Amino acid sequence: MTALFQRFPALSWHRPLMLLAVAMALLVVWSIGGMIIDDRILTGLPIWAKSAKFALSVLIYAVTWAWLFAQLTRWRRIAWWAGTVAALGLAVELIVITTQIVRGTTSHFNFTTPLNAALWNVMGSSIVVVWTATLIASAALFADPSADPARNAAIRYGAALSLVGAALGMLMVRATPEQRAAGGSISGAHTVGLADGGPGLPLLGWSTAGGDLRVPHFLGMHALQVIPLALLALEYGSRRIPALRPAQTRRTLVVTAAATYAAVLTVLTWQALRGQSVVHPDAATLAAFAATALGATACTATALRPKHIAAQRFPAGANR
Repeated sequence: MTALFQRFPALSWHRPLMLLAVAMALLVVWSIGGMIIDDRILTGLPIWAKSAKFALSVLIYAVTWAWLFAQLTRWRRIAWWAGTVAALGLAVELIVITTQIVRGTTSHFNFTTPLNAALWNVMGSSIVVVWTATLIASAALFADPSADPARNAAIRYGAALSLVGAALGMLMVRATPEQRAAGGSISGAHTVGLADGGPGLPLLGWSTAGGDLRVPHFLGMHALQVIPLALLALEYGSRRIPALRPAQTRRTLVVTAAATYAAVLTVLTWQALRGQSVVHPDAATLAAFAATALGATACTATALRPKHIAAQRFPAGANR
């Protein structure tokens, strides 16, 4: 094990999270193999598709947070423990998901037997623990800013939106009106307006016939990757585009990107709650997206105006 850490230094960023990432990479490969040789279908998808999706998402989460913890100069011990608790909680979640796949049944919202109910309750509890640990880790990021205002904004807004996206998953655990009326043993659903398992997008499974809360949940959780990636694109572009060189300009553009992301997340949640498929937006949804795009364009144009950039380079009262 020591030789492995020496050969791959990144594994020492936050060892529990990086070990989790390695395990998730192996599970992704295993799940892809399962989709090839196991022809079972569950809720309209190959039965191993769920573990592949969850493992890949957890892999991204683990590597991102392990890298962020490595940048901290304060709150390192608190962040380490938060990351360790999150790693354990995510491991429990994936163990339950994989166990239920092997058993040939669903892991989410499943109260059909005492064992299924117990496994779902364990997984639900682990999700709450992971969210709380992520909140503590996010607080550590806020308490330890870097010297670059754009990077601070990217990490802080990305972390905040990621927490919001994860919390949106709580909308799925409510019993639907149909489930309450029937008094069935399934309580909760991904799809709004229809039962889970209907027509959906390939691999993702997001409903093409009704609203699907997995859309804003997924996109929100990964804001912590998308917003910093947008900053990296701006930093790379600043090498060739003079307008992007002031740090405050990049910060303004990052804030614009985060606000736009939040607006898109709001529209997608509103769309899903109305029982509308993400691939069949109505006029109101399209108008909301258009207003979001217009606002983002206006803010970006303002940030890149020569006068605005000059004001950031030479604040009022500064010696020129």
